[in-house]
Amino acid sequence: MKITNSEQLFFEAQKVIPGGVNSPVRAFKQVGGTPVFMKTAKGAYLVDADNNKYIDYINSWGPMILGHGHPKVIEAVKEQADKAVSFGAPTLQETDMAKLIISMVPGLDMIRFVNSGTEACMSALRLARGYTNRSKFIKFEGHYHGHGDAFLKKAGSGVATLNIKVNAGIPNAVTDDTLVASFNDFEEIEQLVNQNKSELAAIIVEPVAGNMGCVLPKPGYLQHLRSLCDRVGSVLIFDEVMTGFRLARGGAQEIYYIQADLVTFGKIIGGGLPVGAFGGKREIMNKIAPLGDVYQAGTLSGNPLAMIAGFTTLSILKENPGIYKELEKKTAYLEKGLKEVLSKKGLLHGINRLGSMISVHFCKAEVTDFKSATAGNNDTFKKFFHGMLENGVYLPPSPFESWFLSDSLTYNDLDHTIKAAGSANF
Repeated sequence: MKITNSEQLFFEAQKVIPGGVNSPVRAFKQVGGTPVFMKTAKGAYLVDADNNKYIDYINSWGPMILGHGHPKVIEAVKEQADKAVSFGAPTLQETDMAKLIISMVPGLDMIRFVNSGTEACMSALRLARGYTNRSKFIKFEGHYHGHGDAFLKKAGSGVATLNIKVNAGIPNAVTDDTLVASFNDFEEIEQLVNQNKSELAAIIVEPVAGNMGCVLPKPGYLQHLRSLCDRVGSVLIFDEVMTGFRLARGGAQEIYYIQADLVTFGKIIGGGLPVGAFGGKREIMNKIAPLGDVYQAGTLSGNPLAMIAGFTTLSILKENPGIYKELEKKTAYLEKGLKEVLSKKGLLHGINRLGSMISVHFCKAEVTDFKSATAGNNDTFKKFFHGMLENGVYLPPSPFESWFLSDSLTYNDLDHTIKAAGSANF
């Protein structure tokens, strides 16, 4: 059998890169087979090293909401690259970007740019601890806030994909103050808060989980977290690295009519380039150095290429709110079509969806938390994944990751995707 270019590239990569990948979920460990090496992308499509074309439902794990290679974004990046790619000094782009984000997100007074979602969440937690002078915090099982030591306790995303139970290299003392609750369990979170109220710095949550599939909060659950934090004087942190500017211009806060104290961002605000940010109430943000004594720094934070790419992307979204309505329609259309073909195959399944985020779970029970997410039939998912891949549809190579749609997708693309699910042998 002829070796594909992707197989050869993966073989070479494993000699110099651990596992052949720079982020574990890319390794196809959950689904088997060889990772697909990509070389170009345009609009809704990817082309791999063997010139196979795919409809893209990963979209760089969320940021390509406008599709790959949007002409206005590319033009802006090229124009900035001619001026400079990095300064390590303040620029007007940072201020303009901050003003734009603050104008779009409810309750946001100030923002600090960093270089990744992981860095944003690490910094927000440190800030919450410094602001409250407390050390404990609560996260939720299956929620992923980056690979910071304190966050990897019962985390989702790649940790769940690889079924890593014990994270080597993380001393127990680092996670002693990490408390874990089940998402959407009202009683458990209330008990945990009451037991630790004098020591609880923060609750951090993905308001709509994207790292155990797309899992929505139950009605009133986010409001419950807000009231608990208010009651005990803790900081409520929304991790909107995935949901920010994807679900709505104001993210999950806008959709659920709730304001967090601190919010973390990533993905879209770089327009596809590496970036992150955290922001919130002025009284809390004033604790960050150089104003306060909570230290955070980043040599390349506010990189001009990332700033202009993100500014252009967010400006398009702000000026064209109809994009969100159209994405909602397309995602609902995809859900309906997938339900029909999967039901015809006689497969137990459920589909979770909000806005342009969607995930398919091959299980009987409704998926509302990490326990129910892990009840899915992984063998069925593996066959589903490869069946779709063979039919030109590129999905996340894990049942614990949300799919993301882009504005570039056409209804013909959606019909092809639905047809692929119906014809795939799984």
